[in-house]
Amino acid sequence: MDDLSDILGDEYEAVIGLEVHCQLDTASKLFSGASTKYGAEPNSQVAPLDMGLPGTLPVVNRKAVEYAVRAGLALRCDVRNETKFARKNYFYPDLPKGYQISQHRAPLCENGELVVPIDGDPLGDGDVRRVGIQRLHLEEDAGKSTHLKGQPHSLVDLNRCGVPLIEIVSEPDLRTPAEARAYMKALRDIVVFLDISDGEMSEGSLRCDANVSVRPSGDEAFGTRTELKNINSFKFVHDGIAAEIRRQIELLEAGESVEQETRLYDVDAGRTRPMRSKEESHDYRYFPEPDLPVFTVDKEWIEEIRANLPALPAERRRMYREAWNVGRDDAGVLTGEPALANFFEASVAHWSGDAQTVANWIVNQWLRVLNDTGHTIDEAGVEPGEFVGVVELVEDRVISQNAGQTVLEEMITTGRDAETIVDDEGLRQMTDAGAIESLVDDVLDDNPEQVAEYRGGNNNVLGWFIGQVMQASGGSADPKIVRSLLQEKLDS
Repeated sequence: MDDLSDILGDEYEAVIGLEVHCQLDTASKLFSGASTKYGAEPNSQVAPLDMGLPGTLPVVNRKAVEYAVRAGLALRCDVRNETKFARKNYFYPDLPKGYQISQHRAPLCENGELVVPIDGDPLGDGDVRRVGIQRLHLEEDAGKSTHLKGQPHSLVDLNRCGVPLIEIVSEPDLRTPAEARAYMKALRDIVVFLDISDGEMSEGSLRCDANVSVRPSGDEAFGTRTELKNINSFKFVHDGIAAEIRRQIELLEAGESVEQETRLYDVDAGRTRPMRSKEESHDYRYFPEPDLPVFTVDKEWIEEIRANLPALPAERRRMYREAWNVGRDDAGVLTGEPALANFFEASVAHWSGDAQTVANWIVNQWLRVLNDTGHTIDEAGVEPGEFVGVVELVEDRVISQNAGQTVLEEMITTGRDAETIVDDEGLRQMTDAGAIESLVDDVLDDNPEQVAEYRGGNNNVLGWFIGQVMQASGGSADPKIVRSLLQEKLDS
């Protein structure tokens, strides 16, 4: 079950905290000028500093600091005016220096909060979980090791080495796998709308470690925690934590103890397996980074960043609902991606009617057209004003709704404007009641058995008649006029 009530019951409670690593979308790395572009040839984007060559010195990427402050403010954190970096020492082949430059005792941001809807309500008016943000700090990423099955060696790609990350450490405030998944999704929405990360979990831009423990219900003391490393999808966040909770309860029920250790989630087996003993901060022998002095984040700069923060998904959803009366589910869909939300808001600015009409068109037609043509909003090349022009043609009954979808598809694939497409393709709707009545009379005269069936009480035949008239008109007759005339003649 989603929240493990079958095994937790009233006896146990899970305690979950997440350490989320988010790659910042800067052009260059945190301390070197090497590119951060994803998908390049292995080891093609590596500066001497990234390789740990002697004599190289780090220089802090100002844009990365700005992005980290932006995230901290969005998560209601306190931002330090003075902060510093530290060396986190450990050995691994994809970390050439033998240490990672991170932050330890003086994180850039701390003491924040994220309010997470946990019942699926996009506006957060239902049940929510207030999750404390213990700290948000900057650090450089390590490289990537590829372990070849059946081979005596591994491959190391240092392209990712030095890429800027923010690590967002939550308080242990989450209680179920579903809450953990909802928290990750809410975080992803925030960093994407802040335009500091693409949030692509499949590419490693967003990943997390989960600290999991269980305790008897009502206890204040925490149980022994384990850490699940490198979870890279929303599904695995849920399933991995659920598997670990089950494992720990099974141990306790058998009278055994939970060992503090780092584990991995085995997707194929649906279970977690041990990786290594759990490290503590002293295991990393942190000490201040000698090549980077304490640096100042000016209060004026922080306030400038705060003043330029974009509206975040939760704020936009509430505005759509309260100011524009958009439905709850539609508001959730429209804030799924920044490009979609921006397109919707710009479209409403061009529209003289109610915003829900535009919302309906985007959610039910526009997204389908984009999917069918394989385009993103940015790739489609249709401006909000042009999109609204198509909606107006439908609302004014110049063309049918199906024709409107056809027009949008043609605008994407051919680049022609709506009016040209309507004329070239003969899509204008027949609204001449006299001409439509003639078609209706012909269909009724040709189908006396169906007329008798309708008048005998089978109202479903009306839909069949509408289809026949529409077919006779080549799909151009106004369906509303067709329905009205058919009902008038069949009921008389």
